Amino acid sequence: MHELPVTESILDIVLKNAKKNDVKKIVTIYLNVGELSDLEEEWMQKYFQYLSKGTLAETAQLSFIVDKNDLGKIQCPKCNEEKCTLKSGKEYYIKNMEVI
Repeated sequence: MHELPVTESILDIVLKNAKKNDVKKIVTIYLNVGELSDLEEEWMQKYFQYLSKGTLAETAQLSFIVDKNDLGKIQCPKCNEEKCTLKSGKEYYIKNMEVI
């Protein structure tokens, strides 16, 4: 259920930017999502549809850009140790928006 606060944050950001740029309607929001993210696209779209009712983004679609590589065994790129701490891969950000 962690998709709900993430989706709320995305909606807040796009609405603020839409207001600053005199946007009439938000059509599509393109999201870059880290390859290790566990965000569920289906739930994010459902939450977005619910949260965006009555806003400029009411009928907007979320488009997920995910580069899922064949992860196999995760190793440190410097020493090849398998016990390592991930510093990226779970991030997400708004790449751009299609607007009218």
